[in-house]
Amino acid sequence: QKPSVGFDYLQRFSGETGDWGSFALQMRVAYNEAYRTTGEEEFQVQIYNAFFKYKAGFADVWVGHNRIAFGLASYLDSHALLLQPLAMYGYGYDRDWGVGMTRDFEWGNLSLSYSTGSGMPLEFDGNYLISARASYGVLSRDNYNIGVSSTYGKPIDTIGYEKIMPDPTKTFLYGADVTYFWNNIENRFEAVAGEKMDEDTYAFLWRIGVNFLDEDRLKLEAQPVYRNLGGDWNYEISGGATYKLTSDITLRGMYTYDGQMNDNRIVFQIYWYYKLL
Repeated sequence: QKPSVGFDYLQRFSGETGDWGSFALQMRVAYNEAYRTTGEEEFQVQIYNAFFKYKAGFADVWVGHNRIAFGLASYLDSHALLLQPLAMYGYGYDRDWGVGMTRDFEWGNLSLSYSTGSGMPLEFDGNYLISARASYGVLSRDNYNIGVSSTYGKPIDTIGYEKIMPDPTKTFLYGADVTYFWNNIENRFEAVAGEKMDEDTYAFLWRIGVNFLDEDRLKLEAQPVYRNLGGDWNYEISGGATYKLTSDITLRGMYTYDGQMNDNRIVFQIYWYYKLL
């Protein structure tokens, strides 16, 4: 949720039998409004996708900065959205440095990843994270996907490129997620429970969206989120609207109420995504 400009690059490699690999790079330069008080850089280079994927036959294998095999964030690309899954609340990572593999079946998908557990920055301080997810249903065919996940290791607690805790802490989480599309209604649910930062924790969210107009150009969404870490609880209630003004420009707005802080936030976004080459 910072003003930024960036690019998204994808290169596919193919032979006589079809595609055998791909390289993805997605990054931006973001403006940090709080740099005067935090001491951080005024303009910060941020990397999202930076991985090579190889179709090995038995599975698709990747190495680099990619989605780990845990929760909604493992298959929902949400970094440009205002409403976020639990990965952006500290339960997993939107992207992480490491290696992984995924295989699609007629009935669903299996995925596994081994990563640094540092998120955006690449850190080596005894930190690691092992994650696995199994799902049933092919979303593009069946309009639903049901997944169970687990992640274990000693990750570093970070927000963006900033460390929140100086040392890695033990994490052991179980998760379940459901995505279900029916007509113009989208439902997504995610729940996590286990141990984090040496404390028992659990969290869940439910996102419901309704699409309107031709080509689903208008979407209205609502999302409650509840978190509990060692008895310290918090809940947020959010509502959002997305309107595709053109094929290149998307307008987004969000209102969020933070129950613990008794805080109200309103966020607006203009997202311009244009093909350069």
